[in-house]
Amino acid sequence: MNQFPYWNLFYIKSMMICILFTAAVQPQPSIQGVNTMNFTITSPAFQQDRRIPDRFTCEGEDISPRLEWSGVPDSTGSFALSCLDPDAPPGTWVHWVLYDLAADARSLDEGVPKSAQLENNTLQGACWGVDSFDRVGYYGPCPPPGHGNHRYYFRLYALDLETLSLPPDATWFQVEKAMEGHVLGTAETMGTFSR
Repeated sequence: MNQFPYWNLFYIKSMMICILFTAAVQPQPSIQGVNTMNFTITSPAFQQDRRIPDRFTCEGEDISPRLEWSGVPDSTGSFALSCLDPDAPPGTWVHWVLYDLAADARSLDEGVPKSAQLENNTLQGACWGVDSFDRVGYYGPCPPPGHGNHRYYFRLYALDLETLSLPPDATWFQVEKAMEGHVLGTAETMGTFSR
């Protein structure tokens, strides 16, 4: 009787594990892009890793904070912006989506209007996306009372496209999908809030 050597079985299992491991560690498509040291975003409204003032939250006027950025990657065609809370009980909560922001923009004023298509100054042609509240515009930090400190990431994406070719009111999922393969760099600042 011809028996199958056990070492062959061990060899086959080892090869399968190597193949699966290699596939698992291959880089996956990402919208993150290259986080360059020169590409930065800040807000005069709050310091990095510090509490966001009530004025920019549901405890105050709930207006968007001023944002400023510099060190924009070469060949940037437009920007997209998000504000995400990864600490929300149901999972990451989208507070702000803005896309097709002009490549020459270097700031957003405080209190950007909450209309689906923006029509003022450097915001000409830019569009709001729909957030997790199913609304357009900025809706600031508003964690459940007693839920502890939440982190709010304001993330700016430099894109190699002038437009994502999405209608106003696109969802964050649609914006993420449209950005895949087009992100030249990302810049991020983070503030916190609790109630």
